[in-house]
Amino acid sequence: MFKSIPMFLYFAHLAVAQQPLFRVVDLDVGRAERVQLPSGSTATVKLLSTAETRDKVRSAIRDARAEVEINGARAVLSCGNYRLPMSVGGLQVDCAVTKAYYKDSNADHWALVKDARLRLWPAGSPFMPPGSFVYPVRQRWFATRTQMGNEPTYVDDGESIGSSRIYYHSGLDIGGAEGLVDVVAATGGLVVGLGTAVIDAEKNNASVDRHYNDTVWVRDERGWYHRYTHLYSFDPAVKLGGQVTMGQKVGTLGKEGGSGGWSHLHYEILGPQASGLFGTIEGYAFLWEAYQRQYKPHLIAVARPHAAALVGEKVTLDGTRSYSDSRIARYEWTFTDGKTASGSRVERNYPQPGTYSEILQITDASGRTDYDFMTVNILDPQHPKQVPPSIQAAYWPTMGIVAGKPVTFKVRTFSTTDGEEIWSFGDGGTARTKSDGNVVPLAKAGFATTTHVFQKPGDYIVRVERANRLGQKAITHLIVRVEQAR
Repeated sequence: MFKSIPMFLYFAHLAVAQQPLFRVVDLDVGRAERVQLPSGSTATVKLLSTAETRDKVRSAIRDARAEVEINGARAVLSCGNYRLPMSVGGLQVDCAVTKAYYKDSNADHWALVKDARLRLWPAGSPFMPPGSFVYPVRQRWFATRTQMGNEPTYVDDGESIGSSRIYYHSGLDIGGAEGLVDVVAATGGLVVGLGTAVIDAEKNNASVDRHYNDTVWVRDERGWYHRYTHLYSFDPAVKLGGQVTMGQKVGTLGKEGGSGGWSHLHYEILGPQASGLFGTIEGYAFLWEAYQRQYKPHLIAVARPHAAALVGEKVTLDGTRSYSDSRIARYEWTFTDGKTASGSRVERNYPQPGTYSEILQITDASGRTDYDFMTVNILDPQHPKQVPPSIQAAYWPTMGIVAGKPVTFKVRTFSTTDGEEIWSFGDGGTARTKSDGNVVPLAKAGFATTTHVFQKPGDYIVRVERANRLGQKAITHLIVRVEQAR
């Protein structure tokens, strides 16, 4: 998948392009390196050790860690999985990946040849230059399910008992309502690929994969390649060999190609790594920062990544990745069985297999609230072939919803054709739908659709569930924020 590049050409290009604000260093355990930062200062970085925690379902990595020493200060960094850079030794640092992911991965997405990859920013630096990057979908943050850097894939029933190779997600999957959500260029650049067509200058570049007929490829001035995949349609203004500007619509979010049948944007950045190869550039921090700049949320609840466990096993629900621009005063959980708990991290066990959706509510010091939902996949080791159903639900619009106006909801259940989806809209309203069970992942009518009108402003938690003939349930939630009609 990756090819070597002449690094002097790359750095010559960067001399005239807008450079990244961070430096990348790949290290083996026990090795140290002196790194010059974009600010001109230097730092001494040493990789002390790596470790990982695996699940009992399929021995997938749930947390990979790198212990580092930076300018004499020590810290343990968790890799990817919705983690942001943290302050260590007067710098900001994250760990994109460790070599542990190579043991059972289905592909090399990262082009890592040493034990771990670290990225370093000066203290107080933005992750990306202001005005150079926007959130690539026109919708609310975490509007539905996501799969992001290094998270084992799960939305289309990836979590099942067994020993098959694992897709640790490369890039960033942003779920949304099929055919309704605008996808925009995160940064400006040259359209080097449109469907299976590629400009002549990139025909020998293996990183610009020509097998994706649902993809727009944009090369920016840094030499990074931005991939927008599973598009329902391309915007007519996007032309092969033409330029797109930051924020320009490139297409509509869909489930085309190798989506597994769930509707989402696969957004990924590919670029040259410290190894001299092209690989995935972890972009979660860029999306997080861009969304904050554009929409200025006071707080964001984060109850991700998802968890996978066996029946009866203890599961930790973690809300510590949540954000407030002041202070989070309370973390409150509401579980599928109606029980509640308080705290940023709580533990539960599950006696029955199924796909659970646990509600996290955070409240800041001013009394403002936000919600997110942690997906918990529970499997039965006594019946390893019986995969419980799961659900993707989405809605549109996700912002600017006003009382009295209809909202469109779409849903698809995976792994069963039994029963129907049962909706509860949080205001007393209900509905029933019957999606196709993902029997044909790319079926045009795979998602079932319903609409609902919220008559009053407020925050509404929408619940959707469906069960198979064994009584195993899939449950998911959405948060819908309704404003007063003007």
